[in-house]
Amino acid sequence: MLVLTLILVPLAAGLVLLCLKPDLPRKILVSGVTLAVCCGSVALALLPTPLNLGDLPLNQHGINLGMLLVEIAMSLFILYVGVRAKNPLIVVLTLAQAGLMVWFELTAGAHLEVAQNLFVDKFSVIMALINGIVGGGICIYALGYMREYHEVAHRDVADRRPLFFALLFIFMGAMFGLIFANNLVWLFLFWEITTLCSFLLIGYTQTEEAKRNALRALVMNLAGGLAFALAIVWFYRQAGSIELQILIASKQSLALLPAALLCFAGITKSAQLPFSSWLLGAMVAPTPVSALLHSSTMVKAGVYLVLRMAPSVAGTKVGMMVALVGAVTFVVGSLAAITTSEAKRVLAWSTVANLGLIVLCGGIGTYEAVWAGVLLIIFHAVAKCLLFLCVGVIEHKLHSRDIESMAGLIVSMPRVSVMMQIGMAGMFLAPFGMLISKWAVLKAVVDAYPMLSVFIAFGSAATLFFWVKWMGKLLEVVEPHKRIEKELELGESIALHGLSVATFLACLLFPLISTYFIAPYVAEVYFHSAALPDGDIIGRGNTIIMTIMMAMVMLFPITFINYGRGVRVTDAYLGGANLHSSTLFVGSANSVQNVTIGNYYLHNILSEAWLSRWGVVGSAALLLVMFVMACL
Repeated sequence: MLVLTLILVPLAAGLVLLCLKPDLPRKILVSGVTLAVCCGSVALALLPTPLNLGDLPLNQHGINLGMLLVEIAMSLFILYVGVRAKNPLIVVLTLAQAGLMVWFELTAGAHLEVAQNLFVDKFSVIMALINGIVGGGICIYALGYMREYHEVAHRDVADRRPLFFALLFIFMGAMFGLIFANNLVWLFLFWEITTLCSFLLIGYTQTEEAKRNALRALVMNLAGGLAFALAIVWFYRQAGSIELQILIASKQSLALLPAALLCFAGITKSAQLPFSSWLLGAMVAPTPVSALLHSSTMVKAGVYLVLRMAPSVAGTKVGMMVALVGAVTFVVGSLAAITTSEAKRVLAWSTVANLGLIVLCGGIGTYEAVWAGVLLIIFHAVAKCLLFLCVGVIEHKLHSRDIESMAGLIVSMPRVSVMMQIGMAGMFLAPFGMLISKWAVLKAVVDAYPMLSVFIAFGSAATLFFWVKWMGKLLEVVEPHKRIEKELELGESIALHGLSVATFLACLLFPLISTYFIAPYVAEVYFHSAALPDGDIIGRGNTIIMTIMMAMVMLFPITFINYGRGVRVTDAYLGGANLHSSTLFVGSANSVQNVTIGNYYLHNILSEAWLSRWGVVGSAALLLVMFVMACL
């Protein structure tokens, strides 16, 4: 019943929040449901897996009929959206997808018998913890953020907070359903609910830009949904089953084409090239939406499905094409992040790039690659969510999200700056988890497809560049800065401090996470463990060394906690040419110049538009080859 509770409680809470306008009852309900979901996720993690859910008191035929009605209702709404927006692609994709699923239900529905509609293994538990804890933190953060968003920062935007919070919790409930579903028809419904919720959340402000970006996201995810529907129908016609676990365990002759279609659906959902533009466009939404889509739900659903398909595509040309799409996306996304100074856009490209690494792992499909991919999901979720939420706070306080405006943040907003440093360290710095995961990815690539290691090397170099220059900007102090009072609202403080601790603990305890969650899943799927006999992934001696390094690295941000108090900024030494101020000096021809410090964005070498254009062309060609290979 715990599994059903995790699915149904957020969905029910979302329906209640839709009708709940007063602020205080909303805070109570959001806080209570979030606490319940977090506790439920932790309780699930303590249970032995896999769980036997075959004897749940479910009327399968009635549920299938109810899901069909929900599917039809969503399709009618999306058709209305497409007709109103005069977007023929939305109309065609919706009719094709809905028509295919309705026909399938009407012709095969009476014969659909599934032994286990829901299934829980270690991978499901990991995703549930991410969805419950990280997603719950976003909901708590949104309470204070959205109040300030409407009452201070964006008074011109219509206050539709009941809809906003309803969508957050419906999104969370659908994600739980998606990661627990073994019935592909059920999984498909939850998949489409996330698509619809993301469309509504991206278009929340109802500006022309928001509407345009929301429609783009809808089109691209509907294309993935159509591929998903085709995979269900094809696999049922060939194997007589609609169970995810049977698909994964099937011979490649039966599973290769549906696995390719599901990988395509995962690639669209996780915003891989050529579909990355929808996730970049999602930046127009309020920050909690950006964090939700990028860290705990939407895009993680895509890479979750790709990693599930890893055993089916391992060692095939289809898997090679999927891995290449991920590799190209990793390099292009990392290079594109160098070229922009807009903080949320840097985070968006970084998300696209890191998800590319996970897709690369799914395409390789070996036990080492899957281990590394799951580890990447964990570290990316907590660290990236922390960074998005920090940027949201900074945008409200500084009225800018330009990285160049964040100079001296260590003095003006020391607590937020320290938490951003923790998040950035978690993304690229040794011995934090993302770097450990990349080492594991590199090992898996060298063992399977050595030539792909070039992509890892160049993408990782670009990653180091854009994170280091941003971290340096936070620590740069050229002139005195006034400390901003009341950096954080209560909900924001709870979420950011909680995610900071979670980032640190995830990195510190990753050997335990692997031993009790990731390694058992890998062993179950591949009948082979990526761990050493003692359960330590990288060796006990190396683990001890990395623990000591972690403690030493953490001393760096801790020393800045009270940095803004009593700090005296002195003049920088400029070869004796200073003038009355730390920001003025005597330049050539005795002229007075301002001291300016800025980052390199390499605009004369790289262009975001150029990278995107050729990345789209290359990845689209790879996907076309993938489908040709799957059909041969």
